[in-house]
Amino acid sequence: MSEAQAATLSGSQTASPDDVHVEGQEHPISTYLWVWLLLFVLSIGSYMVDYLHLQGLLRWSLILLFMFLKAGFIIAIFMHMKWERLALSFAILVPPILLLVFIGMMSSEANYTFLTRLTFFAQ
Repeated sequence: MSEAQAATLSGSQTASPDDVHVEGQEHPISTYLWVWLLLFVLSIGSYMVDYLHLQGLLRWSLILLFMFLKAGFIIAIFMHMKWERLALSFAILVPPILLLVFIGMMSSEANYTFLTRLTFFAQ
C-alpha cells in the first residue's frame, strides 16, 4: 500500500512511514531460479557419485556433502530462513545440530563400550 493510499484511508493528508503496514516481503524470482538451478547441479553431482562407481569413504563423504548442501539451500531460500530473525533461525537450526552432536557422542561411547567388551570378554 502506498503512502498516498494510506493517507486517504486514515483521513489525513500526511502519513508517517510507521502508519503504512507492509504485508510481506517479496524476493526476486531470479533468486529462486538460481537456487533451483544450483539444486539441479548438486543433484547431478550426487548422481555422478553412483554413476562413477565411487566406493568407500569418498562415496559417503560426497553423498553427505551433497545432501547437506541441498538441504541447506532449501531451508535458507525456499523456507525463507535467510530472511528470518536470528533468534528464529537459532530456534529452528540449533536443536538438530545439537542432536547430531549427541548422536556423535553416543556413537563414540558405543564404540568404546564395544571395544572394551571385546577386550575383557575375549580372554
